[in-house]
Amino acid sequence: MNRRRAKIFAIANQKGGVGKTTTTINLAAAFAELQRRVLLVDVDPQGNASTGLGIPLSDRRRTTFDLISSDETLTNVAIASKIERLSVVPATTDLSSADIELLDRNRRNFLLRDALNANELSTNGFDIVLLDCPPSLNVLTVNALVAADTVIIPLQSEFFSLEGLSQLMLTIRKVRETANPSLRVEGVALTMHDSRNRLAQQVEADVRDTLGELVFRTVIPRNVRISEAPSFGLPVTMYDAASKGAKAYRELAAEILERMDEEQEGAAR
Repeated sequence: MNRRRAKIFAIANQKGGVGKTTTTINLAAAFAELQRRVLLVDVDPQGNASTGLGIPLSDRRRTTFDLISSDETLTNVAIASKIERLSVVPATTDLSSADIELLDRNRRNFLLRDALNANELSTNGFDIVLLDCPPSLNVLTVNALVAADTVIIPLQSEFFSLEGLSQLMLTIRKVRETANPSLRVEGVALTMHDSRNRLAQQVEADVRDTLGELVFRTVIPRNVRISEAPSFGLPVTMYDAASKGAKAYRELAAEILERMDEEQEGAAR
């Protein structure tokens, strides 16, 4: 039986503080719990996804910057996390110079896609790849969008949540037109949602009215356990497995896998 090609998700939103990295970390852990072999590529110079999964700086000898700027292979750069079936390509502040360092490189927007080629992913046995994008629309985010099959957009449940989303959608459309015609939006994940707050309820209603089925059914609640977990170098699914936050991220992972299965079935018809 042929192995299904790894699916690559970019987790992107140029607006900071929306739960982008938190969503990447916890989805990765939840997918691993569901028996998928997962690769998280930290594309953010802040390296928060690496830190949030307990990868110390001393272990980040090879990083995403090496992967896209040198001949280092994915096999040499990816390292195992403390979570079974979850590997990480870590990041350091070296990535912050990518815009300048890669300025004269041919096909500079395709460097990450070339590094994450199907053969490398298959050789390492990965089923799912998550790309944690920086909170900006720079060369790193474009590289992630060119490399990805689909985009997950975390959106905070607040009044200005839809502001700026149009710019990201425009960037996705430009990438689709120029470099990655099959790129699409997998879905929008509402984060930091307080169901007791009338404004949050109204924001959710507005987002669902505007974006329809593009918005995931699962909503990520505002939960102190989610906020605490990164300081212990753990996803919330391990830090407090019974918390509302852990439950929500497991449900979101299951919903995404459900969509993947439906797509696979549709393609097979």
